Amino acid sequence: MGIEGKVIVITGASAGIGAALAEMLAKQGHSLVLAARRRPELEAVAARCGRAMAVPTDVCQRAQVESLRDAALSAFGRVDVWVNNAGQGMTRSVQDLSDEDVDQVMRVNVKSALYGMQAIMPHFKERNDGHLINVASFLGKVPIATVRSIYSAAKAALISLTANLRMELAQSHPGIHVSVVMPGVVRTDFARNALGAPLAGGPPPAVANSQSAEEVAERMAGLIAVPAAELYTNPGQQAMAVKYMQDVAAFEAGLKAR
Repeated sequence: MGIEGKVIVITGASAGIGAALAEMLAKQGHSLVLAARRRPELEAVAARCGRAMAVPTDVCQRAQVESLRDAALSAFGRVDVWVNNAGQGMTRSVQDLSDEDVDQVMRVNVKSALYGMQAIMPHFKERNDGHLINVASFLGKVPIATVRSIYSAAKAALISLTANLRMELAQSHPGIHVSVVMPGVVRTDFARNALGAPLAGGPPPAVANSQSAEEVAERMAGLIAVPAAELYTNPGQQAMAVKYMQDVAAFEAGLKAR
């Protein structure tokens, strides 16, 4: 199936990247199922998208994620793309993390996506068709914002889960695509809504080249059209991640020298 006419589920769709992606995909003629906790904001996005339905959902509750899947299948008969976009940041150093901090951030950024993966995969496997997209972060690849410690760790876990699922399905269900998206700094309310104190001094210079939500959405729409394993939405950050993995010590020494 081409880019036109897909049925696409997007979580975290009431604002930011999720809302921008929904509006962009609506203009391309897709049918959308939009999920988030905030009903008024979610319904406002759906109203701007035409053929879209709002399904208020707490993605941290497995049963609600399964109900989201059921609502999408009931309305449209199939799901072609499932985007796990919901997430939440936290500003806290490793040394200051509490049990509650870790549990909350892992719940929102990892378990919610796992629920989505496990909810939609039987449908995709039955058809040997479908595209799962998990929205992680460039910080899950390169630890250059230490006060985002547990958020970065959660996104690293999501990147790993995505890769393992992709490898698991490669032989048994080659028609299913599994992708991870890694934005850098995006000009949304995400940082303002992060748990903990505001990020003092702004983002590190290495990631300060920010993007708008619409720019990220455009890259993600391209990923839906032409699936790939990984997408760095900010040009240049893939090269930075490769450089980090090639020589961690040299990379970190270079940051200290700045």
